[in-house]
Amino acid sequence: MDDYDELIAVFAATNNKKEMNKLFEELFTQREKYDFALRWRLLKELHDGTTQREIASKLGISLCKITRGSRILKDSKSQIAKILKEREHEKKHDS
Repeated sequence: MDDYDELIAVFAATNNKKEMNKLFEELFTQREKYDFALRWRLLKELHDGTTQREIASKLGISLCKITRGSRILKDSKSQIAKILKEREHEKKHDS
């Protein structure tokens, strides 16, 4: 198993939010965590129907990064698109 696969296995085995937070604190810099959160935010915005130009203005990021996110969500096999759809479904049922 290479290092990347091993790291994925560690993440998959960590099912406690507190432990996952600690793992992220130990592995990633503040900037890396910020970048992860920003990418997640832009994907949520795209999924919710916000235009690319609105996202660029609101989050201060390039259209190139946003276009990458848009391609990810359009991919029929996208894990992120699946997660966001499930999240949306849960929100509707919680209301």
